[in-house]
Order: sequence, then C-alpha cells, then structure tokens
Amino acid sequence: MKTWHWIILAVITIASIVLQLWGPQSAHPHAWDRIPGFYALFGFGACVVIIFVSKTLGKVWLEKREDYYDE
Repeated sequence: MKTWHWIILAVITIASIVLQLWGPQSAHPHAWDRIPGFYALFGFGACVVIIFVSKTLGKVWLEKREDYYDE
C-alpha cells in the first residue's frame, strides 16, 4: 500500500476511537457495549481463531503424505 493509504487508515482509526470514547453516548443494550474497542478486539480475535482453525483443518484434512503420488 502507498503511504497515503496508511495515513488515511490511521486517521480513520484514531477518529473512530476518539468518537467512541468522547462522542455522544447512546444506550448500551449489552454489557460489552460499554467496553471501548470491544468490537475491534472481538473481530481481531475471531480472525486469529479462523486462521488457526483453517491451518489445522488444512494439515489434518487436506495435506497428504510426502510420497502420496509416488505409489
């Protein structure tokens, strides 16, 4: 990515965090809505879990022995 892409991404991220912390507060229908950055952390954790599950499934289910085609 180009440098200006990273700058725009950083500005949007910082603005999102600032607005979440000091912006207008709405009613919190769930307890986890009160935790700043919860959805960002939840999304990151979900991506990590998806990567580990995919790698495990690939090793167990898709990967064949080294001499599979030699037989």
